[in-house]
Parts: sequence; structure tokens; C-alpha cells
Amino acid sequence: MLLRDLSITGVTAGFVSVLVGFASSAVIVFQAAQTAGATSAEISSWLFALGIGMGAATIGLSLYYRSPIVTAWLMPGAALLITSLAGVPMAETIGAFLLCAALLTLCGVTGWFERIMDRVPQSLASRMLAGVLLRFGMDAFVSMQA
Repeated sequence: MLLRDLSITGVTAGFVSVLVGFASSAVIVFQAAQTAGATSAEISSWLFALGIGMGAATIGLSLYYRSPIVTAWLMPGAALLITSLAGVPMAETIGAFLLCAALLTLCGVTGWFERIMDRVPQSLASRMLAGVLLRFGMDAFVSMQA
């Protein structure tokens, strides 16, 4: 049954969505690791864990639900961590990432996330996201000058 669903367009669409999901998450995680003062070995380890985690979750969820599902790290959360990690020791940075992941998983599994998001107006959620990503985007232009 799985082989029957394989097609060039399906594989191409899947590859592009995984590439975009991983690349966008990798850039954010790379920036967070640099802000936290991670070594190149630690950054490589983070990106490896990101790839394995996203890959396993994507394959597992897609097979379980029999529908294409792509997972990615929550970029607004990572961007928020980037802007607040300056001067934080590496152990605490890793702890912040793990706590963030645990809380997101808890909210998703229990259905709390859906209930909370139903009460938050879409315009407010969009503005909050813009506020978090604004600093990240502005810093990109500042670094391009250098």
C-alpha cells in the first residue's frame, strides 16, 4: 500500500516540505546555539538531534495517521529563546529548550493548546508572532552590514 502511494510528484512535494521545514528550523536553532556560545561540535550535535527528531516524528506520525505530516521546531519559540539567551550558560540553555519542548508536547497531547488558541483572537496571535520575529529579522540586517 505504501509503494502504491509513491509518485514523483508526491516524493518531490514531500522533499520540498521537509527541506523547508528543516532548513527554517536549522537556521533558528543555529542562531540560538551561537547566541548561547555553543561550540561548533555542540551546534552540530543540536542540528543532528533536530534532524533525527524531526525525521522520526514525521515518519511515525505519517505512518500512524496514514497522511503526510511534517514536523518542525516551533520557530517563534526558538526565536524568543534567541533574543533572551545572551549570557545564559549552555546547561541552562539546553534546559530551556527541553522545558519548552516538554510544555509544547504537554499542551498538544492534552488539548490545552487548542482550547487556549480558540480564546486568543487571530489578530493578537499574529501581532505576538510579529513582535517575537521582528527582533530576529532586524538582527539579520544588522549582521549583513558587517
